Amino acid sequence: MSKAKKGDKVKVHYTGKFNDGTVFDSSKDKEPLQFIIGDGTIIPGFEKAVSGMEINESKTITIVKDEAYGPHRDDMVATVERERLPKDINIKVGQQLQIPQENGRAIIVRITDIKKDKVTLDANHPLAGKDLVFDIQLVEIA
Repeated sequence: MSKAKKGDKVKVHYTGKFNDGTVFDSSKDKEPLQFIIGDGTIIPGFEKAVSGMEINESKTITIVKDEAYGPHRDDMVATVERERLPKDINIKVGQQLQIPQENGRAIIVRITDIKKDKVTLDANHPLAGKDLVFDIQLVEIA
């Protein structure tokens, strides 16, 4: 049997969990996740885990935060005046907003706290700073 390696297009089923067993994402009841090993579209620890697997092989791995979405960075959290946000939106904690940048692109931020006249915005990935556990099954190598 061949093993998945860098450059291979693969399909995997997965369930992502926190250390306490809480599931945060899964391909169960969906199409498998498809990616090319080594193209950088998937977190590094996940790519490394799939590399070397054979079709129908399953494994459970823990990916430390540095091989996942990195540490939670305080410099990516900002508190802004409420009046700087659009007046026509009803903001709530957990809501995501797109903030336009000078280069024409937009960054996605999550509202993490709301005070009377201030709102805290977090541009970290929601899984930043967390170790992640994945159950992975390799279903196809193309």
